[in-house]
Amino acid sequence: MKIRHILRAGTIAGVTLTLVGCGGISSGNLFGGGSRKAAQTESTGPMPDPTQASHLSGTNNDWEYRQKSSTVWDLFSNSDDPNVKLEVNKYIWNATLDVLDFLPIQTVDPFSGLIVTGYGTPPGGGRAYRATVHITDPALDARSLKVSLESKGGAVSPDTVRAVEDAILTRARQLRIADSKL
Repeated sequence: MKIRHILRAGTIAGVTLTLVGCGGISSGNLFGGGSRKAAQTESTGPMPDPTQASHLSGTNNDWEYRQKSSTVWDLFSNSDDPNVKLEVNKYIWNATLDVLDFLPIQTVDPFSGLIVTGYGTPPGGGRAYRATVHITDPALDARSLKVSLESKGGAVSPDTVRAVEDAILTRARQLRIADSKL
C-alpha cells in the first residue's frame, strides 16, 4: 500500500513538472482555456499597436518572445496561415522540364518551384552542364525564372545562362498559346 502512494505521488509530481516545463501552468493557460491576450497584458503590460513600428524596433522584446513561444498543445492545433501559398507557373515549370530534358533530374520540388539537375551533355554539344532552376512566381514573366548553370570546368558565361532562360520562356509561351487554343 505504501509503494502505491509513493508511485502515485511520483507520477503526479512528474506530470506537474512536465506541464510547468512546457509552459502549461506557468502561463495561466493550462489547456488552452482563458485568453492569451489577458495573460499577455498581465505579464508584460499592454500589447503594442500592430500598426506602429515600435514593437518591431526591440522596445518590447518580452512581448515578441511570448508571441513566438509555443507549448506542446500547439502541435495539435492547425495554426498555419491559409493565405500563404507557394505557387509556380505551370507553363514555366513544364517548359523547363522540356528544354532541360537532356539533363538527369536530381531534385524536384513543385511546391517551392525548385528543379536541380545533374551533369548532362546537350545534343550536339561537347561540354557537360548542370542546372538549378528556381521558379519564384505564378506569373509567366522573366522575373519568375532564375536559372543557374555550371559546367565541370566552373562557371558558365552569362550569355549561355540568358540563352537557356530565353529558350525556357519561349517554350513556356508556346505551351500557353497551345493551351489557350483548346
